[in-house]
Amino acid sequence: MPYRFAVCLSPCCALLLAACSTVPEPNLIEISSADSVSRRQALEIAEAYRTHVWRPTAANVMHGKDAKGVEVHTPDVSLPATVTTRPGWWRPGEVAIGFPYMWGGFDTPASFDQKIADGRAAGDVYTEAKRAALDDAVSESACGVDCSGYVSRCWRLDRSYSTRELPLLCEALPSYDGLKPGDILNLSNVHALLFVRFVDADRTRFVAYETGSPPTWKVLRHEISVAFVQGLGYLPYRYRGMRD
Repeated sequence: MPYRFAVCLSPCCALLLAACSTVPEPNLIEISSADSVSRRQALEIAEAYRTHVWRPTAANVMHGKDAKGVEVHTPDVSLPATVTTRPGWWRPGEVAIGFPYMWGGFDTPASFDQKIADGRAAGDVYTEAKRAALDDAVSESACGVDCSGYVSRCWRLDRSYSTRELPLLCEALPSYDGLKPGDILNLSNVHALLFVRFVDADRTRFVAYETGSPPTWKVLRHEISVAFVQGLGYLPYRYRGMRD
């Protein structure tokens, strides 16, 4: 039997910030078994992004405005320090391992490879200006994946759901203790990460997949302190289509 849940489909919904506490006149969307994903599948997809191998060229480097005037900065080794204090990581002409962060990106490994071959910009780092502009700062000239696009792909969703929308697809968990592989920790309008497992018996640290977070501009898997993310206000959620 399909789940039913509320989600705002109004165009203004894409512009709501974390301060908004209610969703007026929501529509209902059904999640059927075809929209589900197993925990194992979610983690396999996540790992495929982290270990993706590709070879960039000079054509995939971009630092400047695209044809529509959107500022783009690829996370290659020439990424200017004036844009972000976090350095780029991939180098033209050398094999790269990992999937570049792109503001608004929703590529699969296959679509990314095709766009790289077509000469698209390999990634696009976020800035405060991009966060303020939201979808208007997404470049059609770049390819890659951002944090919510990555979670959306791992959950096999039909489109990229923003960090403002992901909770509307989920059940809120009462505490971090209930987290299982494939669940998320989400901070609306800021960031989302995919939970893997707790590291210790006391559950003070956990392993997660994410992208766009320090130290590098690509999909990574690392340990994080529970106290750190709790202090920032991240909330635990479980996708309604998640299967054990």
